Amino acid sequence: MAEKTPRSHHDLLDELAAHRAKIEAGGGEKRVDIQHRKGKLTARERLTLLLDSGSFQEVDAYITHRHSDFGMAEKRHPGDSVITGFGKIHGRRVCVYAQDFTVLGGSFSEVQGQKVAKIMDMAMDAGVPVIGLNDSVGARIQEGVYSLAAYAELFWRNTQASGVIPQISVMLGPCAGGSVYSPGLTDFVLMTRGTSHMFITGPEVIKTVTREEVDLETLGGAMTHSAVSGVAHFTADDEPATLELTRKLLSYLPSNNAEPAPAVEPTDPAWRTDESLNTIIPTDPGTAYDMRDVIRTVADKDSFLEVHEHFAENAIVGFARLHGQVVGIVAQQPLVLAGVIDIDASDKMARFIRFCDAFNIPLITFVDSPGFLPGVNQEHSGIIRHGAKIVYAYSEATVPKLTVVTRKAYGGAYIVMASKYIRTDMVYAWPTAEIAVMGAEGAVSILHRKSPAQDAEGAEQREKLVAEFQEKFSKPYAAAASGHVDDVIAPAETRSKLIAALELLRDKQVSSPPKKHGNIPL
Repeated sequence: MAEKTPRSHHDLLDELAAHRAKIEAGGGEKRVDIQHRKGKLTARERLTLLLDSGSFQEVDAYITHRHSDFGMAEKRHPGDSVITGFGKIHGRRVCVYAQDFTVLGGSFSEVQGQKVAKIMDMAMDAGVPVIGLNDSVGARIQEGVYSLAAYAELFWRNTQASGVIPQISVMLGPCAGGSVYSPGLTDFVLMTRGTSHMFITGPEVIKTVTREEVDLETLGGAMTHSAVSGVAHFTADDEPATLELTRKLLSYLPSNNAEPAPAVEPTDPAWRTDESLNTIIPTDPGTAYDMRDVIRTVADKDSFLEVHEHFAENAIVGFARLHGQVVGIVAQQPLVLAGVIDIDASDKMARFIRFCDAFNIPLITFVDSPGFLPGVNQEHSGIIRHGAKIVYAYSEATVPKLTVVTRKAYGGAYIVMASKYIRTDMVYAWPTAEIAVMGAEGAVSILHRKSPAQDAEGAEQREKLVAEFQEKFSKPYAAAASGHVDDVIAPAETRSKLIAALELLRDKQVSSPPKKHGNIPL
């Protein structure tokens, strides 16, 4: 029997190179061309843009599916329909997975589930964020219950990781059916205009069942989920912009719930004042102003990153830095609905507050709201239940909490927006602040129903009563005298006051009653 000639190291390396070339080819040149013609990048091109150059380390590149029914025996690809691994963003470790649409439409299979589950387990063990790049037709029908079980494993891990490591879903293509629940369970969802879509049931099914006709973009496009449903937190015009925005978002987030958010070397003086804040509030209480101007002036220059910018625009949430430290901003927007709180604004604020608390990010609240939005629709749709989420989130939060009342803080809106006695650490008020059960006009209408008729003399008397109410109840000094406000400050000194308070509260420790978990009014 002839002896087998030993293979040289050169042969072994050539074989390895051939395997790697096959892996990196994905679904083949034809599929890649189709992906590019749609204006979409391949999974590997996306990972190259997302991660620091040369940092990606792939995991499970050779694994293939085990199913052979429905012609699947001839459709085995190394790595199957997802690329998983780890790398770095701004020098910080992350775990990633990217669905590969060129391989069986990126369909979610038993193997894809196993690969994603493994990388999520690695992220949890290592205490690093996990980022999913989604581009898939959904569950792999040929695998039946195996693909559904794989989804269940993913959803379970999304839930276990919630509040432990940041989870980011980047939508770069279709995401339909049950697959949408994984992004729905993660902390932030980013979508790309024109190419990413999310929906439970597609246009054809909707037409069959409800007879409604709707196109993909209207049903589940980026702006629909950004402005109407609130599912998407960020949108960008193309894939490179979406991936760059993902990198920027991560720069504000800690790696896990046991670490502080990443600080930067301060370049903006802590004691900087801006006299424009002293006159930013209009003298007419009915005139609007842009709360974003207040936030951007107080925060470190160019540091404000707004979250949910197009959803419930009567509220503002986002990340910023104060003297290099990350903070979460929650505010009303007087330019939209006068800053009134409605159902969507309640959900938007409560969700953001809970994220910040879970990941040790201090909360800064700017208050200017005349109250909750009145109306039959709001009441019947559960404004009580939704509004309660805000006070629950603030009351539950143990991170440093600072509040600035810039103008109106009436009734329930005053209470839920991080008021003093839901354990806010410091509450500041500007001289323009109006803290009361309700506005002076409404209060006088209720308290003086039998006031003189609306002739000239009666109007003068009413004006006097309104002025008297404003003097006694609406100015911040009465609230400060009772301890509900810690200090009345000049608007220009807001930045330095907040930075000083954050320095004091840096090591804040709070103990909560022992319990499995609370029951937030969902």
